[in-house]
Amino acid sequence: MASDDRWLERLRLELAWFSGRAALGSRGAGAILRFERVRPRRRGAFQPLRAHEITPQFLDRAVRALKRWQYDFLGMDEVCRRAVTLPEQRRFVALTFDGASKDLIDFAYPVLMQHAVPFTIYLPTAFPDGVGEAWWLGLEQVITRESRISLMMGEKEQRFVVTDPAEKQVLFSHLESWLRSLSPADLSAAIADLCTRYRIDLAALSREASMNWEDLAKLAADPLVTIGSATVNYPVLANMKDNAALREMTMGKAVAESAFRRNVEHFAFPFGDRASFRRSHVVMAEEAGFASAASAIPGIVDAEGRTNLRALPRISWDGRMRSLRMLRVLVSGVAFAPVKPTGRATGQT
Repeated sequence: MASDDRWLERLRLELAWFSGRAALGSRGAGAILRFERVRPRRRGAFQPLRAHEITPQFLDRAVRALKRWQYDFLGMDEVCRRAVTLPEQRRFVALTFDGASKDLIDFAYPVLMQHAVPFTIYLPTAFPDGVGEAWWLGLEQVITRESRISLMMGEKEQRFVVTDPAEKQVLFSHLESWLRSLSPADLSAAIADLCTRYRIDLAALSREASMNWEDLAKLAADPLVTIGSATVNYPVLANMKDNAALREMTMGKAVAESAFRRNVEHFAFPFGDRASFRRSHVVMAEEAGFASAASAIPGIVDAEGRTNLRALPRISWDGRMRSLRMLRVLVSGVAFAPVKPTGRATGQT
């Protein structure tokens, strides 16, 4: 079903391209692109997180193309300004990266530095401290290595047999969805049980995949880099009580500000899809003192205050697509319906 949905989405974008809509027209003031991991292509039929990765070569091609299409590259401060002022003649694009993975400084930063374009990193502060849990990587490791898997799901032990990449992909999607439905404490207990059973060192795996404070200090010293916050532990806020969710948001901001000795004005909702946060969290972002909060709900940023600065839409690029035609259609905005404002509307505080 997921592959069918992806095929239909690609067909829709191809039709938008060949109809000339992307070349002849556009909507909104600009687009915020959301990336996660940037690293060389890996071999292997089972890569359940492939959609969340791009290669350094694709990043280079994308930046060159956006320059050729005459997009202005902006940091998030300038995005917020353009979102509340009159439209400008040139459209903008903002490059954002979630999760602060180690490959960002290893593979993405050299490309971005060569092109001298600004970008934003949304940091969950537990990860450079070495105590964050990248549970999705632990789940991937277990299913990659094992063909017979058992784990506790609620009060019952479940057993699965997966012998080929397609079966492993189905199981990964099933367990990922289940884990994301749990409270943070229950999720941590469930992934700890699974990793312990199959001798996966989740703490080491998470540390290896994440930037440390030294890496981040190097990036923070670059005036083209904006450091934003993505809470402390990167939880699904919708699975938390309101006071705990607000604490995650305010503590993530405070830790980052202490580390970098500067104000941290911008926030990204962990995971960022419609199921991961609620309207109340949009209000919390303002209460926590953020000038903006970015989602992963697809869409385009409008000018003149029509887009809620604390529920900004972003285009999450699917790393399985490598077509610059698709990129041009997406950043043009013609493929998206207008995003309705969430909460208290726009740039007003």
